[in-house]
Amino acid sequence: MRRFGLIGRPLGHSASAAYFTEKFSREGITDCTYELYELDSVGCLPALLTKIPELCGLNVTIPYKREVIALLDELSFDAQAIGAVNCIRRHADGRLAGHNTDIVGLRASLDELLGAEQPAEALVLGTGGAAQAVQYALAERGIPFAIVSRDAMRGDYTYDNLPCEVVEGSRLIINASPVGTYPAVDEAPRIPYAYVTPGHFLLDLVYNPPLTRFLDFGRQRGARILNGETMFRAQAEASWRIWNE
Repeated sequence: MRRFGLIGRPLGHSASAAYFTEKFSREGITDCTYELYELDSVGCLPALLTKIPELCGLNVTIPYKREVIALLDELSFDAQAIGAVNCIRRHADGRLAGHNTDIVGLRASLDELLGAEQPAEALVLGTGGAAQAVQYALAERGIPFAIVSRDAMRGDYTYDNLPCEVVEGSRLIINASPVGTYPAVDEAPRIPYAYVTPGHFLLDLVYNPPLTRFLDFGRQRGARILNGETMFRAQAEASWRIWNE
């Protein structure tokens, strides 16, 4: 039996196990399982791999996308360039290879949300591993961006000093933070939504709930919105391809 799974903390919001279980059933894959492994720290990964030698591949979610790199033997080009890993392949000889399939999901999401549009500026909310993939995807498209962080040392703005005119001028706003994820569904990034217009595009990497408060505020202002479902599915399928190369 080949085993796969997701590591991170917390994992109560994740649909990964349900997605892959349904995929295995639909495609008649009877020799694979996918489970959630909530780790107290990324340092618990070696013990998990020792305990379950059948583990062939793992997805990685918050807060370990960057921390896990120190435990890996090699990185793909995208993972190295982005500085974050959300997919690990365990080779037959035990080597651990880190990949970033978030970028695949982000490309698909931006294609779906923007179509032929090319916003002049973007605003990225958050500075974690997912945000690093967002920055990479925007750079690929030649879209300048600014970063909003809780930490003044890690972004161009904090949520407390974000100018209204920056929100108004950034026609693409991406929530790359976990704010608004189930069960904290009443939360939203603290930005001045009154300056969001029908000319804006709002992308939330959160997919549970499907309509976050961030997206709902954008919808109420007439903006085009997209949740994280497209990204979730695209990165999952990209992971599956990597595990079966």
